[in-house]
Amino acid sequence: MTHRIFFSAGEPSGDQHGAALIAALRARVSDLVCWGFGGPRMARAGCELLADLTSHAVMGFLRPIVQLHHFYRFYRQAIAEMERHRPEAVVLIDYPGFNWHLARAAKSRGIPVFFYGPPQIWAWARWRVRKMRRWVDHALCWLPFEQQWLVARGCSATYVGHPFFDECSSAVYDGALQAQLTADPRPLLTILPGSRDQEVHANGRAMLEVAARLREQIPSLRVAVAAFGSDQAELMERWAHQLDVPALVLAGKTPELIRSATCCLAVSGSVSLELLYHEKPTVILYRISPLAARIEKFIRRVKYITLVNLLYHGGSQAAELGPDDAITPAPTDALFPEFLTARDVTEEICRQLAPWLTDAEERERVVAVLRELKRSLGWEGAVDRAADWLVRQFTRPRCDTPGLHPHSAYPSHKNPIPAGSPRR
Repeated sequence: MTHRIFFSAGEPSGDQHGAALIAALRARVSDLVCWGFGGPRMARAGCELLADLTSHAVMGFLRPIVQLHHFYRFYRQAIAEMERHRPEAVVLIDYPGFNWHLARAAKSRGIPVFFYGPPQIWAWARWRVRKMRRWVDHALCWLPFEQQWLVARGCSATYVGHPFFDECSSAVYDGALQAQLTADPRPLLTILPGSRDQEVHANGRAMLEVAARLREQIPSLRVAVAAFGSDQAELMERWAHQLDVPALVLAGKTPELIRSATCCLAVSGSVSLELLYHEKPTVILYRISPLAARIEKFIRRVKYITLVNLLYHGGSQAAELGPDDAITPAPTDALFPEFLTARDVTEEICRQLAPWLTDAEERERVVAVLRELKRSLGWEGAVDRAADWLVRQFTRPRCDTPGLHPHSAYPSHKNPIPAGSPRR
């Protein structure tokens, strides 16, 4: 019997996680057909793409409107595919703006909907949990506190662990490049300006300005930029030239540049987990418009924007903002100092990075904390756990009793992580 799964991932990171999951599923199910939306990595893993959604990845409040006609066309295309070739399940990977609509369309047609890496509704705009209850049968959670948060609000969820650690451990690195970079004893600052064009335009030049200021203090400093694509690399090279910052700008070499770095300057996002895996002291910068800075004060419900900081401080509940708490642009107790801001924070960032670049003992102190946090999470095997869970759904009897809770056919599990795995 042929099994068909419809996938939808809209971010480059989601494309990476979707590709790993598809590969794990194919190792378990020989007659599996995967199709839907994703990016080049999912395509290489065997997913037949209706469109490369990663090329339309946008964030914010206004930018998605500009591409609304594209998303409407993709939505109509998805509905036609679901009706023509009914899948056994729809697997959504983050990217809530578009994926909520797909979830509703699939649910209305009686197709089971699973979120692999649910949107971070515990952090932003929590009223969206109603959509999760109504349109999603089960969430496979990447973060340990997500399952508890969702189940407490009537959603069905299982914690499987984050796939980033599996993907990092199985990656093939450019050893020659890494050897070349680490042979030089001078400190190396690696800049990660993001995978979306929008992020690079908002943060890239500001990050290079930080590097320029640091080079005034530390003349021996080397600078590398990990660009996602060639267009972004060209833009960063142009800005580096304008700012007179000698920088090695490479596209598609992010793991090598992270592994070789003394410390890093990165945008907020799932890359922070890759930085945790490689135990790299990092400062997080995410520049937003003054309007966005005002709006986020109303929708943000956690103290930190960086996943590593949330994990370090015990999860979303421990870092939750009360109704009278003020949002500070740079929490002083963050493991990765973070700046979500509309103002110039060059000096503040330099004060955070300079000690790591010049004082080995101070840097090692942070590395030791990162190493212990990484060990405590016990994330290895997350992709396999998610694939095993999905494969079981092919043979699980579905409960169609009228009036029964819509999630009852997909029970949550309190501890899917093996008993011997360390947990924070």
